[in-house]
Amino acid sequence: MTTAAGLPAVRESLSLALRMDPDGSRTVVDATEAAVEFYALGYSKHPPAVLFDEIHRTRRLLAQALAPGRTAEPVAVDLRRGIGWLSALLGNAAHHLDDHTGARVHLTAAVAFGERTGDARLAAWACGALSMVARATDHHTAALTHAERGLALAPRGLPSAQLHAWAELPSLAALGQAQDADRALADAARALEVDAAEHQLHQAEAFRVLGRTDKAVTAAEGSLNACVPRTPGWAAASLALAQAEAPILPGDAAARALDVLDRVPAARLRSTTRSRLKQLDAALAASTADGVTDLHERVHALRPVINTHGTAQSA
Repeated sequence: MTTAAGLPAVRESLSLALRMDPDGSRTVVDATEAAVEFYALGYSKHPPAVLFDEIHRTRRLLAQALAPGRTAEPVAVDLRRGIGWLSALLGNAAHHLDDHTGARVHLTAAVAFGERTGDARLAAWACGALSMVARATDHHTAALTHAERGLALAPRGLPSAQLHAWAELPSLAALGQAQDADRALADAARALEVDAAEHQLHQAEAFRVLGRTDKAVTAAEGSLNACVPRTPGWAAASLALAQAEAPILPGDAAARALDVLDRVPAARLRSTTRSRLKQLDAALAASTADGVTDLHERVHALRPVINTHGTAQSA
């Protein structure tokens, strides 16, 4: 389903359900849960700016349906839970649009909705995302605090393993706490259900920060091999591998980054991908290897995802 057709159609169907039951109902709850699943499963298929706008409109529809004293409490709880997950997705999209302060607002709301509705997985996931946002702004101690809060809330199994992998591990690595990072790595690996590509991506980045170049390259290669080409995950794994290769194979690192720029439209480059490109460009600044100058020019020519007038790049 295309972005132009699929995203608005989901919101319109939810709107129709609300017209039949303006104060909410089990039907509206079911439609809300399906919409959240639709946005989550299709997250990587749409430009972040377009996805953000659609999720925001959907959340606004649900907020209007929560009428104090008119919505039956069991239904109201489930609608609040749906609003919480939509807030979490908004926070994630805002982060990928380089709006870290906005992301914090949405994710903090998501944590509150998770705790108020008894959805520990939502609260834990949002704490993990807050950790990610804190790391993006170099607030590594705060990132670790968010990760630890998320782990305290997370159900056992996959949710806990994910928090170890994408929140606690990179925070510990950034703080130089190698032994604790190894422990977090082991804790995450115990849950076999963890997405292999994502888990190895976080391994690669932690190993690189800790100066374990060979392990970083191996983990990044594993992540890349598990990804579908041209997806956001593929771009992240490609650049993680390029960053690991930069000290030893600068030409290969530059070529790999240029391949990402050739194959992924600028409007679909997440802020995390752009950050990796800038970090790689800085790491290669002193190199005279082939492709480095071209990479530098192309990275600096990238337009912001959201310009100074608040307008998003078109896909």
